[in-house]
Amino acid sequence: MDRIIYKIATRAQWAQAERTGVFEGAPVDLADGYIHFSTASQVRETAAKHFAGQDDLLLAAIDTAKVGGDLKWEPSRGGALFPHLYAPLPLSAAIWVKDLPLGPDGTHAFPELEG
Repeated sequence: MDRIIYKIATRAQWAQAERTGVFEGAPVDLADGYIHFSTASQVRETAAKHFAGQDDLLLAAIDTAKVGGDLKWEPSRGGALFPHLYAPLPLSAAIWVKDLPLGPDGTHAFPELEG
C-alpha cells in the first residue's frame, strides 16, 4: 500500500487539531467511525466529489508508518481500496500541510503529490 496518504480538512478543523496534537476527524469521519484518507491517485476525485467549491481547505500528507496498526485499506468508491484510520490521527504523522486553493477554473489546485 502507499506510504503517503492524504487528508483534506478545513482550516478550522486542522487548527483544532493543532491545539490538541491530534486530528479527531471531520464530521463525516466522526459519523462513520474512522478518518477518511485518499491516495495520491484518489485525492483529486475526493476533492471534486466531497469538497467542490470549498476554498478554506488544507491538504495534509501523512506518513502511514507513523499512524500505527489502526489504518485499514477498505473497498469504497468503485471497489478501490481507500485508507481508513480507526483512531485519532497524531499530527506527528503529517509530513506537510499545504493550502488547497481553488484554481481559476473552480477546481482545487493541488501541490505536487507523492504516492
